[in-house]
Amino acid sequence: MIKERFVDYIEKSIKKNWKIPALSDYNGESLAYSDVGTHILRFHLLFDRMGIKKGDKIALVGKNSARWCCVYLSVVSYGGVIVPILPDFKPDDIQSIINHSDSILLFSSDAFFQAADPAKLPAIQGIIAINTFELLHCSSPKLRSLMEELDAEFVKVYPEGLKPEKFKLPEVGNEELAVISYTSGTTGFSKGVMLTSNSLAANVKYAQENMPLMPDDDIVSFLPLAHSYGCAFEFLFPFSIGCHITILTKTPSPQIVTQAFQEIKPRLILSVPLVIEKIYKAKIIPVITKMPASLLLKVPLLNLIIYRKIKKTLVKAFGGNFKEIVIGGAAFNMEAEMFFKKIKLPFAVGYGMTECGPLISYAPWTVNKLGASGRKVDTLEVKIDSPDPAKIVGEIILKGENVMVGYYKNPEATREIIEEDGWMHTGDLGLIDKDGFIYIKGRSKSLILGSNGKNIYPEEIEATINNKRYISESLVVHRDEKLVALIYPDSDAMTADNITKDDLAGILEQYRKELNASIPSYMSVARFEIHQEEFVKTPKRNIKRFLYN
Repeated sequence: MIKERFVDYIEKSIKKNWKIPALSDYNGESLAYSDVGTHILRFHLLFDRMGIKKGDKIALVGKNSARWCCVYLSVVSYGGVIVPILPDFKPDDIQSIINHSDSILLFSSDAFFQAADPAKLPAIQGIIAINTFELLHCSSPKLRSLMEELDAEFVKVYPEGLKPEKFKLPEVGNEELAVISYTSGTTGFSKGVMLTSNSLAANVKYAQENMPLMPDDDIVSFLPLAHSYGCAFEFLFPFSIGCHITILTKTPSPQIVTQAFQEIKPRLILSVPLVIEKIYKAKIIPVITKMPASLLLKVPLLNLIIYRKIKKTLVKAFGGNFKEIVIGGAAFNMEAEMFFKKIKLPFAVGYGMTECGPLISYAPWTVNKLGASGRKVDTLEVKIDSPDPAKIVGEIILKGENVMVGYYKNPEATREIIEEDGWMHTGDLGLIDKDGFIYIKGRSKSLILGSNGKNIYPEEIEATINNKRYISESLVVHRDEKLVALIYPDSDAMTADNITKDDLAGILEQYRKELNASIPSYMSVARFEIHQEEFVKTPKRNIKRFLYN
């Protein structure tokens, strides 16, 4: 058990940073730490009057916002269990999750409320709007009167207004369940990951001690906060040390993200590989593959000048003030990683999963090795289920403070992933070198056994294919004992270059030949097939492979 209680991190930060900005919606509402503290205690008063007890579940459905964060903190610091649900899920799926989680109160966006049917949420006592904190629906007159009287009740409790010295959160131990995080996963039906306050505390503590962020630093939050990666490192960690977090409340297009970086100049940037790879593919490959740059890059000294110019452009695009870009959530494209290493862009690659809340490994950009995802965090034991962990790929298994207590109301699935002695099977395949660096090779359930008995990791093939122009993304599957690459075309690039569908067929065949010439024969791809729609993805932007096998 982590010595530092998660709730203490929140209380101390609010009291220490009382007057400074805490959470701001991009071009919208801004809340100081004192405002957040007021919202928290106001909701604690409501929860208490409603008879909500420690361990009761409260669902939260909506896009990222400052008020979304206030609700999250209000619930977990009360001793309740927050159930953050991605608004991208279909309304019927969201209603199923709310019911499965046994939530008794719902904080909802207007969009979901308009699509929802309260009659299908029998346990929900009331629905409160995230953006206004107004009551949208209730099943009892008591709740309506409590909401109407809440401001007056708060004044009675704090007649002179809330002061930092009066701000106090309830005693909530790290052993208490804090979050049930529903993630669809790449392998099947959504399960509710149960994370205790101890898991949250372990992630925050490690980040405070190892990641390059300081009090008063600015950070931009654009990853989904309902997902553990964005929640832990774009919200809970920076909040715990007194940073100012600006939240992109709309779908973060590259233009919006870039504009926000230019204005806010964040000190730490969190991203998934997809965003960084798009920048590499759209902005860098066209430069380094065309004359005269492609020729000059082969000339010593001259190539350094070009590399410096490219790095300067990239740094400016990210706001010019960041200490590090931390990339996680999925495998990073090796070609892009090699190039960024070559120009000395300060980026680090981490590894995690929702079941660990999420962090498993990380190392600063100054020490991380090419292709590695850092070293294990100090709150976990990590090993490879292999006779030679440095040379023979095996499943990554782990145990420790970060690990979930199980899947909610699903003991069978819990037993499948966590052994009796506490070791959890990640389902990921990898290696660990003599220095402790972890190398992810792929998902065990996506592993393909070739006809000659050799293991094939489709992610490695896809990484090469995805670098090609006119290809947005790809998926390698095993059909009739052959490898087939499904290709989702990049229509914008095709339009820009006047490429027709007939042209694309010939280009893809040339790509296939080039690919097979560059990889071992047992990994050869028999054909490319055009897939007209974007692949269905998980919240982490991983393709749901099971839908296409």
